[in-house]
Amino acid sequence: MPEVQRHKPSEQEYRDYYRMMLLIRRFEEKAGQLYGMGLIGGFCHLYIGQEAVVTGLQAAITPGRDSVVTGYRDHGHMLACHIDPKVIMAELTGREAGISRGKGGSMHMFSVDQGFYGGHGIVGAQVPIGAGLAFAHKYRNDGGVALTYFGDGAANQGQVYEAFNMAELWKLPVIFVIENNQYAMGTSVNRASAEDQLFRRGESFRIEGMQVDGMDVLAVRGAATVALDWVRSGKGPILLEMKTYRYRGHSMSDPAKYRSREEVQEVREKRDPIEMAKKEMLELGFADEDWFRAVEREVKAAVAEAADFAEQAPEPDLAELHTDVLVGTY
Repeated sequence: MPEVQRHKPSEQEYRDYYRMMLLIRRFEEKAGQLYGMGLIGGFCHLYIGQEAVVTGLQAAITPGRDSVVTGYRDHGHMLACHIDPKVIMAELTGREAGISRGKGGSMHMFSVDQGFYGGHGIVGAQVPIGAGLAFAHKYRNDGGVALTYFGDGAANQGQVYEAFNMAELWKLPVIFVIENNQYAMGTSVNRASAEDQLFRRGESFRIEGMQVDGMDVLAVRGAATVALDWVRSGKGPILLEMKTYRYRGHSMSDPAKYRSREEVQEVREKRDPIEMAKKEMLELGFADEDWFRAVEREVKAAVAEAADFAEQAPEPDLAELHTDVLVGTY
């Protein structure tokens, strides 16, 4: 494997990364508030703490050519695809204006126009779909890469390894991304996985793997460059283990009593991706406190606008139940 270097961003790049991570953080905090108010039903899995992963990876892909697929913790991935926060929030609240017309909710959102193929509620089910997207890219010879995310819990699912085998066998252009946030639902990765160094999971299929600091957006962006070069050169799939952390419970109904408050607080204080980026930007002279305050106001206004839009948008007409439903004729 080529050596991975931290990305050296321009001032504008680093500002864009910071703004995106902050947007994801504030959006998810607002989603948590709306869930508590009863405006979001069903399940809701927040991405708070993991923002550097999607920001660094998706800054490197080519919109309109590459494709993205993930599991049910998907709001951040959609925002990093530059999808309008208003239509994402409207989907969370089950409104007609939502990106899936209010029928997908938190876990099942799609935007084929932006190359985002879900949002999947079944643990690990998106991984063979990612391999399928990669097969389509290779079949069409369009130069596209399938960015396929899954978690440390999904890394123990059987269909993941079936997808690994086919992807390497056919040299498919797929980047498998394990977002290792340390806990699969309520069980730590070292209690649930015999091999907890998850970047090694592809070795028996001859898939190269890398372990990356998923709390450092520039480390992620640097790994993305290496992975994309590898896959686009026809060498087949590659596996990235992003060592990250989620601050909230597995879902909104999870009190997260399986870990201490001190553990979470230590990560917040020492490894928060947004705070680390801010500190480095100040040291580099890429921004000052006035700029950070202005971005905070801008992002909060955008999230408030998205929430207002979602609350005021009408619910789908009952007839919408019959659209987008496949019916076989016999």
